[in-house]
Amino acid sequence: MQEVDSYRSAMFFVIVMGIVSLFADMAYEGARSISGPFLALLGASGTVVGVVAGLGEFIGYILRLPSGYITDRTERYWPVTIIGYSVSMLAVPFLALAGSWQVAALFIILERTGKAIRTPARDAILSHGTKKIGHGLGFGLHEAMDQIGALLGPLIVASVLFFKGTYRTAFAILLVPAILTIGALITARILYPRPREMEPALLKLKTEGLPRFYWIYLAAMALNAAGYADFPLIAYHFQKASIVSGEWIPVFYAVAMGIDGVSALLFGRLFDRSGIPILIVTALISFSFAPLVFLGGFYMSLIGMALWGVGMGAQESIMRAGVAGMVPVEKRATAYGIFNTGYGVSWFLGSVLLGIFYDISIYLLITLSIALQLASIPMLLKVKRLYKHG
Repeated sequence: MQEVDSYRSAMFFVIVMGIVSLFADMAYEGARSISGPFLALLGASGTVVGVVAGLGEFIGYILRLPSGYITDRTERYWPVTIIGYSVSMLAVPFLALAGSWQVAALFIILERTGKAIRTPARDAILSHGTKKIGHGLGFGLHEAMDQIGALLGPLIVASVLFFKGTYRTAFAILLVPAILTIGALITARILYPRPREMEPALLKLKTEGLPRFYWIYLAAMALNAAGYADFPLIAYHFQKASIVSGEWIPVFYAVAMGIDGVSALLFGRLFDRSGIPILIVTALISFSFAPLVFLGGFYMSLIGMALWGVGMGAQESIMRAGVAGMVPVEKRATAYGIFNTGYGVSWFLGSVLLGIFYDISIYLLITLSIALQLASIPMLLKVKRLYKHG
């Protein structure tokens, strides 16, 4: 009976944290769905859009290294999480006030900074609950709820644009889910003040440092990230090439987010059963998104966005589940910080290159995207041989 109660408690905890992410994604993914066209409206070029998107992701990942380390040292998991969410949720509605692409870029990067601050602490907190129900299922469920918000946010924005509202109006309306995010997070903190108690059995390190397969795993996912075009660049292409009208761009993003959520839940459950091979499967499914979105018409681009969503679902859920199973609880925030820093550096460099290649040749962009994603597969096979999923 006690085992059942602890399972239910852990599941409820994951759901509560999922609600936090649902509202947060509603806010910042709604903003992200139009950030590319908004920057273009303010006079930014394709290269600028690629650099801003990549720099935002770079900062949003590289700051996770000190954030994770400090969080583990101080064990202030909840305060760090709350500060990070607060910074992000303030930045989103302030985009409505941006008068130039430089100011808009500042708020976009500030939103990513808040995410950098909170993510290692939040993922460490989440890992305690997912230990009981299965890391793949737990992170997959969290990502699925995350993507409900990521689907609703762009649809809210699309509705504003459909009824002849402006980008600024859309950003201002996103203040509502931003406020709900903070309210839900405070509720989670009150209900679960000590989430670490849900994981009594601690994983022991066999060495003083992080295991070798962790670093190979990081390298594999970094390559995958480098080849993944960020949505602002895709949206910029849709608008510039007149593939998709302005009102439909957020809808395409919403479709991708919906696929992301379903994929996270499905592949997360499969990860608990099969481990690393599931990441290889998702890489093989999603690598062809680039030619579809950058060369296809309306419907081919929509299929490409669906494949893009599959890859994002894997990266945002089972990728994190893999880390949770590789490192001990006392170093988990640090491990997430290191992992996300390496991942973010690669995302930034890839975004910059893809943005530059877009202005030179779309075919070069597509070739680079596919090559980098496929290069991650041999490394994942190596991780599979070294690490047996537990």
